[in-house]
Amino acid sequence: MKNITCIEDLRKLHKRRVPKAFFDYCDRGSYAEETLRANRSDMERIKFRQKILVDVSSHSLNTTILGQPASMPLILAPIGLTGMQYGDGEIYACRAAHEAGIPYTLSTMSICSIEDVAAAVDKPFWFQLYVMRDRGFVKSLLERAIAAKCSALVLTVDLQVIGQRHADIKNGMTVPPQWTVSKFFDFATKPSWVINVLSGKHRTFGNLAEMRGTDDITSLSQWISTQFDPALSWKDVDWIRSIWPGKLVLKGIMDIGDAREAVKTGADALVVSNHGGRQLDGAPSSISVLPEIVQDAGSQIEIMFDGGIRSGQDVMRALALGAKSCMIGRSYIHGLGAAGQKGVAKAVDVIGKELSTTMGLCGVHTIADIDRRVLIDHLRN
Repeated sequence: MKNITCIEDLRKLHKRRVPKAFFDYCDRGSYAEETLRANRSDMERIKFRQKILVDVSSHSLNTTILGQPASMPLILAPIGLTGMQYGDGEIYACRAAHEAGIPYTLSTMSICSIEDVAAAVDKPFWFQLYVMRDRGFVKSLLERAIAAKCSALVLTVDLQVIGQRHADIKNGMTVPPQWTVSKFFDFATKPSWVINVLSGKHRTFGNLAEMRGTDDITSLSQWISTQFDPALSWKDVDWIRSIWPGKLVLKGIMDIGDAREAVKTGADALVVSNHGGRQLDGAPSSISVLPEIVQDAGSQIEIMFDGGIRSGQDVMRALALGAKSCMIGRSYIHGLGAAGQKGVAKAVDVIGKELSTTMGLCGVHTIADIDRRVLIDHLRN
């Protein structure tokens, strides 16, 4: 880890150590990947205003997220199949987040179950929910998250219809996997990954296996394929709100009208997110719609940001445009695939140090000081 200088270093190491199908599952986007690229290119267009001769000898990344103290304005986002990047990956990512003093979000589609993670850590974590056709199953998931004392529920609202990810199809990224000669060779050249994943608690969808009473990956996969619900509506958010007693975050907001509806539900926060460019290809970048959503709804609900964060500079850009905190997905998964818990810790540390340096060079002392004044005209071509 001593030679890792940035998230891209972790990405390259991740690519070498994990089979292509699982690396691409994390790294790639849907269809032509226009939105995936826009998340990065639009982010990189935003430039900082350097300030000199400002005493920044003491500055702090400390902030609050959903009213709770955090060491920096960063959240580990929910990522499906994390335990296939590194054995028991959800547990190790959660531990790294807790040690860093930031929240971790467990995905519905995790390999380790809610109970697995709860038993392995000593602090509450967040849980992310997909609403499926079987509302009894959804209610049971919520009850399990409540029993595990999860401190926030992240409801993903942009997956009623699943965007096609070409790389997953070409890689045979199916459950169970489509075995080919090239895939056997790929796995055979990564013995450390094979041993690591085989030693994990699960190699199937932990949350679903415990509910369905089977760990047969074929039957679970068949059931999942029928469960994403295109009829999902705002009424379902009200239903979930009636069951869930804690903090509620709506993830996947890209429209002012939807942000207004999110406020009406009584949710505690919304996440401006296009699902990392993995759903609606041709949608705008998350960063390009953030300012208008902040302007319209920012005084009524806590606004988080997700989409294209690869550095502390990117966190600073999103905060300057009005986000209160940022989620990272690929950035920490690259760390996990590269080196497990140490890799996740390194990813968080890299981003934190980059944010601290950027704040200093822009002449700001605290997270609350960051606003548009640290930017040069961010719409400049």
